[in-house]
Amino acid sequence: MEAVLTELEAALGHTFTRRELLVRALTHRSLANEFAPESADGHDKGAEDNERLEFLGDAVLGLVVADELFKAHPEWHEGELTRVRAQLVSREHMAEVAEAIGLGKYLRLSRGEERNGLRHRKTVLSNTMEAVIAAVFLDGGLETVTAFARRNIMGEAVEQLAVELRSGAALGNYKSALQERLQAERAGTPVYRVKNESGPDHRKRFLVEVRLKTDSGEAGKPLARGIGTTKKYAEQDAARRALERMKSVPIADVRAGEEPRERPAP
Repeated sequence: MEAVLTELEAALGHTFTRRELLVRALTHRSLANEFAPESADGHDKGAEDNERLEFLGDAVLGLVVADELFKAHPEWHEGELTRVRAQLVSREHMAEVAEAIGLGKYLRLSRGEERNGLRHRKTVLSNTMEAVIAAVFLDGGLETVTAFARRNIMGEAVEQLAVELRSGAALGNYKSALQERLQAERAGTPVYRVKNESGPDHRKRFLVEVRLKTDSGEAGKPLARGIGTTKKYAEQDAARRALERMKSVPIADVRAGEEPRERPAP
């Protein structure tokens, strides 16, 4: 066990003073429950699984990533910072980080869950990574977590996300990108309305218009129109067209009432 933990410490870049924290971070509840005695009411008594550490690790991770992004990108608005942080702390990305350092092979599972392949599930890897981050924080402090985050969680991923961010909407969806763009320019809030429906039920076509909501709460001037086989797709198309339009038309002209040129027919 000592040799195994030493190997993981090397991957984490931190040698633990209290190794019991690392052991607990690696302990899935299935193993803790397997050995924990039960109290009279049937609840586990003294189970040392990693779920509480997951809670703490999630909070520490969010703080560290937010702080690093805030310092490294003073040109980004709140919406941009929020979108990039969300990608970096997402379950998918944290599972990738866990896989990169081989965290799965250190996970302590019950025999039953071992047979079920739980060791390789992305959700379990992501949760365990958060628990390990909490253990590093409790043993080595915030700077140690920050060093790990810079090296393993952020790194090239931030630059790739920055490139995608400049593309307009690659990080999430066009509706979110449009809302954040309008927020940044204090131009208002987008609202979507179905203008037309056509086709049979199994081949519907929707024409949706996106408008700027005025201060009074009413739908104001149109930004763009989009089409799609569902309302959701049509709204995304309308938001995409609005973002494209705003590259060449100043938002002041849009607010003044200039009609969008694109009027796709359903």
